[in-house]
Amino acid sequence: MARVVRVTGAWTGLLTDWLDQQHLDAGLLRPELARWSAQDNVPVAVWRDLLARGLALCPDSVAPELGVGSCVRPGHVGVLGYLVLASDTLGEAMLAYQRYETLFYGTTLAEIDIKGGQAEMRWPRSDNELGQQADGAAIAALVTFLRRQLDNPPPPSSVSFLESVGPDAARAYETFFGCPVTWNDSHVRVRFPLEYLNIPMPRRDPTLKELLDRQAQALLRALPGSSETERQLQQVLLKLLADGEPTLQRAAKAMYMSPRTLQRRLARHQLSWQQWLDRSREQLARQYLADASLSLTDIALLLGFSEQSAFTRAYRRWAGVSPGRDRRQISG
Repeated sequence: MARVVRVTGAWTGLLTDWLDQQHLDAGLLRPELARWSAQDNVPVAVWRDLLARGLALCPDSVAPELGVGSCVRPGHVGVLGYLVLASDTLGEAMLAYQRYETLFYGTTLAEIDIKGGQAEMRWPRSDNELGQQADGAAIAALVTFLRRQLDNPPPPSSVSFLESVGPDAARAYETFFGCPVTWNDSHVRVRFPLEYLNIPMPRRDPTLKELLDRQAQALLRALPGSSETERQLQQVLLKLLADGEPTLQRAAKAMYMSPRTLQRRLARHQLSWQQWLDRSREQLARQYLADASLSLTDIALLLGFSEQSAFTRAYRRWAGVSPGRDRRQISG
């Protein structure tokens, strides 16, 4: 069965921000972008058309799709921006992307391979391909995102694309990525030296720092008056939720203590593990519901639920209303 590829609605905001940066009015394009930005799913053909129409407004620009990609912010990738917060290293961030890519493209496409001292992330051809402009914008966004997190690291080893471009655009691509670019490949590829995978993710991006601060505040509301140990537990919980396995045993192991010791620490706050887990999920859910780039399915996965229906039932138990209704009240 062919894999149906789409993009998330938040991704269309990338083009909107580029239009703002270029001071382009864009006529009827902006209302269309605004309408699609509120959707969970944007068909590839629609995104390809929107991007082409936007780029056509700068006919004298060489490879303007690279400029679109360089406008990337965490909100453009929705749930993946939050998952970076749970990643300690670039290697963990790449694996998190692969695990949750289906939330962005509607299917899992990315493959990660280690060979000859190089780490490669690649995407194969699909039946409804994005096209060179969309692929160029996507890889430019990926590399820009990493540059911001890692304080302008060395460039990738190489980048590859499925199609080709003219000589001027090819030079623009090599200048942007700072490495050799291969055309007409079987995959879109980005290669890094293997040691990149161990680079810490310092979260320098101010928007990501803001997300992290909001998560910390949400968890503090769930466990007020926290000591350093409890704050460590809060960060462990974010990682366990991202992995979908928020159990007492896994939390205790991550903190190098026994489950009994962890239970005693929570008991100081008159809480069991399950009570604290519920309170933490509720506080985080309220924060996530205020973020329009996250769908209810995204939020369910960020909170460690296997499916949206389980999150909805839990939220009704916590708040007495459905998450969708509470979101409307928050946004209203």
